[in-house]
Parts: sequence; C-alpha cells; structure tokens
Amino acid sequence: MRGLSALVILAVLLLFADQPARAGAPFADWAAIIVAGDDHAHSGAHSEVFDNARRDLATAFAKAGFAAPNISQFTVQTGRDRPAGVLASDPQSIIDHLGRATANAKSGCLIYFTSHGSPDGIVLGDGLLTPAGMARIIDDACGERPAVVVVAACFSGVFIPPLAAPNRMVLTAARPDRASFGCGEEDRYTFFDTCMLDQLPKAHNFAVLGPAVQACVAKREQDLGAEPPSEPQLWIGPKLAPDLPLLAFSTSP
Repeated sequence: MRGLSALVILAVLLLFADQPARAGAPFADWAAIIVAGDDHAHSGAHSEVFDNARRDLATAFAKAGFAAPNISQFTVQTGRDRPAGVLASDPQSIIDHLGRATANAKSGCLIYFTSHGSPDGIVLGDGLLTPAGMARIIDDACGERPAVVVVAACFSGVFIPPLAAPNRMVLTAARPDRASFGCGEEDRYTFFDTCMLDQLPKAHNFAVLGPAVQACVAKREQDLGAEPPSEPQLWIGPKLAPDLPLLAFSTSP
C-alpha cells in the first residue's frame, strides 16, 4: 500500500508540474507557415530581403512558443540555393503542406507571407496570389480554428475583406492603396518585417503585437522620411477578440 501511495503522489506531482508548461505554450499545437514570395528588390535586382525575414521570423516565432516542427518555411529559391528543409513557394506546395500541417497541429494557424504586392494580390514566384486565392487556401486548411494571418506587401490591405472572419486576426503591411517600404537590394528586411522582428520579443500576445507593429512602422517611416505612410491595417474578428489576449507568447527559446 505504501508503494502504491507513493506512485499516486508522484503521478499527481507530475501532472501539476506539467501545467505551467502547457499554460505557457498555447501555440505549441498551431500549424505555422512563413512564405517568402520573391527574391528580387523593387528595382528588379536580386535581393535576400524576403528570405532573410522568412528565416529569422521562423526562429522568432519558435522562441515565442510555436513548436519548431510545426513551422514550415517556403522560398522561391531553387536547386542548391534552396536551404535544406525549406519548401517551394508555389500555390500547390503551400496547399499540400498546409493541409498536412493542420491535420497534425489542430489548435490554430499562423500564416505569414512576405513579398512584393499590387492592388491585385501578392507576388508568389512567377505568379500572383490573389486575396480570394489566399482566402480559399486558408479556409480549406484552417476552417473555423483560430488563425493569425500576416500579409507583408505593398497594397496588402486588399487582403483584409476576403480574409476577415470571426475567428481570425489579419495584419497587413499597408492599406489597400499604399505601398510599403524597405524592399531594396541593400535592405536586410522590409520596414514591416523589421518591426515584426523587433516587437515580437517584447509583446505579450498578438493583441499587443499588432498595434505595436503598426506604431513601429509609422515611426520608422516618419524618422526616415518615407512618404506617403503605408498605414498597416489590422482586423481582429469578434470571436477571436476575447481569447487573443489570453494566448500569451512564451519567453523561452
């Protein structure tokens, strides 16, 4: 009996010891994709600006509590230039992999695209992914689960109406009729991706992160004289809004 009691006590202690880890990692069962859609600057010259962000955002979100095995990266780089484990940035590859990822990680979705954009959509390799096309991909893979969608591109505010849903947060780098800044061949990141990487370690959750990135972009543009301001846009659906502040980022790597 004494041995049995000791086993019961040990089991209870282990159960409660595991609670802080679970409470501190609400994104551990979220599927995440980070897509670099182009490898050129606005001038047409080669640029690593989007791939730099893709790589470093994956690390930053892992530190924020997303499980590294559930974070998939996509690039337009081909052959030997494509880093090991990074997938091709084409619609079918994204559709196929996101479908598999959400079958394994079922609690939520993080979708992050960084590329050039136009009023018709976002550059994805040799083509253009339209707002309606992105909405279909996310609807099919993520359904009604909570989702955070970030579209970092010029004119990316055009994505908010098709992507907006009660269970989603949508953050874009610009309003529908404005360009964003920082995609030259000498830039390390775009202004928006710079601010995302700067603010993510400081923010407690996505509810704080969205406005913090907006404010960071506005200040950076003002300081550097970039005009007209891009005015990043933020939508938080009514079903997600009460829960979003409760989903805290982790402070551990």
